[in-house]
Amino acid sequence: MKKLVVLALLLTLVCTTKASIDTINVYSNSMFKNIRCVVVTPTQYNKGNDRWPVVYLLHGFGGSYSNWVRGVADMQQLADENRMMIVCPSGNTGSWYFDSPVDLTSNFETHISKEVPHAIDSLYRTMNDRRSRAISGLSMGGHGALFTAFRHASTFGACGSMSGALMVHRITRGYNMNKILGDTGTNKKYYTDWSAFNVIEKYPTDSLAIMIDCGIEDPILMMSKMVHDKMVTLKIPHDYVERPGKHDMAYWRNAVRYQMLFFRNYFDKNKKG
Repeated sequence: MKKLVVLALLLTLVCTTKASIDTINVYSNSMFKNIRCVVVTPTQYNKGNDRWPVVYLLHGFGGSYSNWVRGVADMQQLADENRMMIVCPSGNTGSWYFDSPVDLTSNFETHISKEVPHAIDSLYRTMNDRRSRAISGLSMGGHGALFTAFRHASTFGACGSMSGALMVHRITRGYNMNKILGDTGTNKKYYTDWSAFNVIEKYPTDSLAIMIDCGIEDPILMMSKMVHDKMVTLKIPHDYVERPGKHDMAYWRNAVRYQMLFFRNYFDKNKKG
């Protein structure tokens, strides 16, 4: 059996008073290559044998696995304050976190939903349970988080979207969509069925804790609004927040703190239960 994970500690910042940031390679059996991923562990990780819940943070279109730790200077502090691990995987620059029906070398739904969690659970002391895993992201990553959580609720118990591009059936030009999903006529079904706006109609058997937020000056705010309205109609429990901000890192740097608190409360609730 091919080795699933090749660990490469490319960046390790470990000390007695701070969390640790590692960059590792996760081998993808579906894409036959190593793909980088950032892992943030809290201070206490190195001081005992406790197991930890994990939040997976997805980057946006044109971004990379390192965007979150570069854009949020105190990511280590967030891990400490919320008593969790934070994992930032790669979605390539524009995979939309799909297993592409036209590009067989792009299988990022499989990578994010199966390969990365398996690797993290194998390499780190995690709580290997859906109730101890959450997934969120910004823009393209916000779509990826909802798409992945609804389709793989046996892996993730909570999900979030920050400024999510949640209606990919409306993104028919640019943003790499035609390269990932193909022609809008021939492959119209993928544009429709894989849009988070429609994916939410198939609410999983395992319930999800959901948080959606977006800045009021964001040009794609309406996508979050419409998903929120549809969830209300479908009676899907969720938190929805609009706050001042644009479609930029300044907004996400603030929004991620509320997302982490939401997930921390979710983890604590399940621990007590």
